[in-house]
Amino acid sequence: MEPKAIIFTAPSGAGKTTLVRDLLEQIPDLQFSISACTRERRSNEVDGRDYYFMSPEAFRNKVQEGAFAEWEEVYPGNFYGTLKQEVERIWALGKSVIFDVDVQGALTLKKYFGSRALSVFIDPPSADTLKERLESRATESPEKIAMRLKKAGEELQYANAFDARILNSNLEIAKESSRRLVRAFLLKP
Repeated sequence: MEPKAIIFTAPSGAGKTTLVRDLLEQIPDLQFSISACTRERRSNEVDGRDYYFMSPEAFRNKVQEGAFAEWEEVYPGNFYGTLKQEVERIWALGKSVIFDVDVQGALTLKKYFGSRALSVFIDPPSADTLKERLESRATESPEKIAMRLKKAGEELQYANAFDARILNSNLEIAKESSRRLVRAFLLKP
C-alpha cells in the first residue's frame, strides 16, 4: 500500500484534534505529522510530541532552506508549518501521515500531495458552540478567543474546497464518520 496523506482541518475549537487522536488510536497505519510552530508552548504540551517549537528566527531560516511542505503565519507573529522531513520520516515507516492543520495550511497540503491526499473539513455545529468550546479550554484570553472566532468565520468560507466535510455536533457520530472515510481512502489503490 502506497503511503498517503490524510489532512484534517477546521476552525479552532471544532474538534479536529479530538477526531485525529481517535483515528490514531483506531487505525494503526496512521502516524501523526508534528507541525513546527513559533507560538508559546501551553503547559500541557511537549516539544517534539505536540509541536516542534521554534523561535521565529529558526522558523524563518527553515523557510529560506525550503524545508517546509507548507507554512503560514496563522496569527500575527505565530508561524506554523509542516516539515518535509517529518512526512518522509513517517512514510519511511510504511505509514500514512495524518495532519491536524489550519485551513490555509490544509489547502496548501491538499495541492502539495494531490491524489495521494484526502482532505477533510470539520464543521462546528454553530458559532455559539464554537465559542463555548474555546472558552471551556481556559487556555486563552477573551481577546484571543475573539480573534479565533473571527478567523473561524473566514475559514468556514473554504469548507467546500475539501474532499469531505464532517459535522461535529455529536462526537461519537463524527468519530465513526471519520473512521469510515479514512479507512475507505486508505484502501483505495
